[in-house]
Amino acid sequence: MTPQAAKTGGWPAIAPTGVLVLADGRCLYGAGFGAEGVRCGEVCFNTAMSGYQEILTDPSYASQLVVFSFPHIGNVGINPDDEETANAARPAAALGLVVREPPTRAANYRAQQDLADWLAHKGLIGLSGVNTRALVHELRRGGALDAALAHQADGAFDIPALVQAAQAFGGLRGKELARTAAAEAPARWRTPRWRWPRGRTARLAKTAPHVVVLDYGVKSNILRCLTEAGARVTIMRGDSAPAQILAARPDGIALSNGPGDPAATAAYALPVVRALVRTRLPLFGICLGHQLLALALGGATKKMATGHHGANHPVLDLRSRKVEIVSMNHGFTVARASLPPEVEETHVSLFDDSNCGLRLKHAPIFSVQYHPEASPGPQDSFYLFREFLDAATRQKKST
Repeated sequence: MTPQAAKTGGWPAIAPTGVLVLADGRCLYGAGFGAEGVRCGEVCFNTAMSGYQEILTDPSYASQLVVFSFPHIGNVGINPDDEETANAARPAAALGLVVREPPTRAANYRAQQDLADWLAHKGLIGLSGVNTRALVHELRRGGALDAALAHQADGAFDIPALVQAAQAFGGLRGKELARTAAAEAPARWRTPRWRWPRGRTARLAKTAPHVVVLDYGVKSNILRCLTEAGARVTIMRGDSAPAQILAARPDGIALSNGPGDPAATAAYALPVVRALVRTRLPLFGICLGHQLLALALGGATKKMATGHHGANHPVLDLRSRKVEIVSMNHGFTVARASLPPEVEETHVSLFDDSNCGLRLKHAPIFSVQYHPEASPGPQDSFYLFREFLDAATRQKKST
């Protein structure tokens, strides 16, 4: 055994081809895969055991580097049906990922591509061989970290330059990212959820209620669930004028998820949301849409230390006293004490008691912080789409 092999426990030494450089100068080396280059963003961790393609293509992860706490990633492979970026012209949302084990080869019958090849095609960087357990513990103790993720086949890294790049990122607080995540122009959506064995087929009645989705970075499965619940869906940008939105004659309006600081997006979104609230049309907000609705109703939002990212979050419905197991993906939250008297809190997290839902008293206007379309329950939260469509149907019949 060579001296170098002795230092590595008998395993041959392999030069690192990837590194995660934290803004404080610490470096985590490993094997890079996917695209080469450098990506700078906020490091967050996700505790889900599956759904890595959906996570990486969720527009809410813009400007973030995802650490997967589950060690084995890649065996399901990649297929176009599981993309969550509704706007096909946009790249995958996250900047890269950090995993414990090298990605395994695809072994699922639906797979059309391996993870590493797909990452290279999408321009995402992967890093394996990192002690992700220790990194997650660090994030839990100290909060989200800014970092530079680099992959170079020759392992030639300019660490001082990477430290400067990580420090220059500056975090997500105050950053408006929803405009770049949204669709460029209004579009119709007619695709429901995938079901075995027929795949995706839609049979919408001509009398189906019309729902306008204001796009701040909407996930495809939100659109699929609305369609499955019986809506004719039109996607419009979140910065559309109220008159333009109302000219589409919606029976209900959905405020989508999206990335960035809700207080920054509020600069252009709040006048629109407030105008829509005044119409008393049925309105349903999800994630960023929930935060924007809270701000429009007089509440406040704040940055969380680590945020909520995973598929195992218990949420209590304060009305029914039922517990839902939900998916979360947010780094900002609604400040519970800031909600005005005319707003009723409907859901809270059983992990940290943070706000997870609200409704406006005496109007069909409500929202949730979590992702009811993500199905970890697996269908604990689908009732929200039905409640919204029931309100939209009543609205349609009344006009």
